[in-house]
Amino acid sequence: MNLEILCTQVQSLAREVGRFIYEERLKFTAEDIIHKGKTDLVTYVDKTAEVRIVTALRELLPGSGFIAEEGTAHDNSEKYRWVIDPLDGTTNYIHGISPFAVSIALLDAEEIILGVIFEISLDEMFYAWKGSKAFLNGREIHVSKAATTADSLIATGFPYYDFSKLDKYMESMSFFMRNSHGMRRLGSAAADLAYVAAGRFEGFYEHALHSWDVAAGIIIVKQAGGKVCDFNGGENCLFGGEIIACNANYFDEFYKIVHQHLG
Repeated sequence: MNLEILCTQVQSLAREVGRFIYEERLKFTAEDIIHKGKTDLVTYVDKTAEVRIVTALRELLPGSGFIAEEGTAHDNSEKYRWVIDPLDGTTNYIHGISPFAVSIALLDAEEIILGVIFEISLDEMFYAWKGSKAFLNGREIHVSKAATTADSLIATGFPYYDFSKLDKYMESMSFFMRNSHGMRRLGSAAADLAYVAAGRFEGFYEHALHSWDVAAGIIIVKQAGGKVCDFNGGENCLFGGEIIACNANYFDEFYKIVHQHLG
């Protein structure tokens, strides 16, 4: 398998689906919104985009499995499995604000070997594969070099179904608000991770996430020189529902702070 060629093909697919998503934004109405939960929204755009992605990926890699947010296809313990979020940032998309993104990753057993994130509104394609550098629209990207909280801009996300750690979460946010350049909540974990890889954020943390939210971003951050772990310093950030992503220089301090509040 040539991962570089496959990654190029996945980028083309993400851009094609992203174009569909962007064009449909002007067509749907509030009646097209489905509530999976009080704050968990989906539209026919998500579902149609996922069908298009799954159909195309089956042709690119026959016999592969799928972990897909909208349930179009399923994981049957195949060696190669695609992890797909057809529209990460659906609530942003519905309200006409950015960012929102297509996120596609490929697993070889439990190892992420390819990741593509297409942030649609800015036409930004982030990608990496096993053994590669990380790229944005063909240009190599790297995590930032900041080494302290005082020099960092921090990103996080708010849970939409699991509020068990809300008080501790607010405490962590209070710390970063008081001691860093500031905090941002963009509404798309895929974009957050891509921005860490590009050096726009120094660190990102969030809990109550799914594998499709983070899979592509994990490998892109790592290939850009960053580090990723769960709230206890382990490697259970793909399926464990929580993630810390940071540049290498600041990682130890950032991890210690997040772990203190949420570990």
